[in-house]
Amino acid sequence: MPETKNPINLSSTIEWASKNPAASRLLQGANQLRESIDDLSKKVRGIDELEAKVASLEKRVAAIEKRSRRAAAKPKPGTSAGTGPTAG
Repeated sequence: MPETKNPINLSSTIEWASKNPAASRLLQGANQLRESIDDLSKKVRGIDELEAKVASLEKRVAAIEKRSRRAAAKPKPGTSAGTGPTAG
């Protein structure tokens, strides 16, 4: 595939922008926006990891609660009806 030549020379454009106050401010703003977006994307990736950890912990808690409910529903030996201290 033949290369297409870019009609805009990047170094001369940057030189022009650095001399032009309005263009310089525009480039600074664009650079700050890029940095802010980078920071935001890092935070979002961190939130995704935290959500995965929370989901894992929720499953573990549900399993523990399920086991404790089953254990509470089973009668303990020696406490069945008619054999306790109030029978009789």
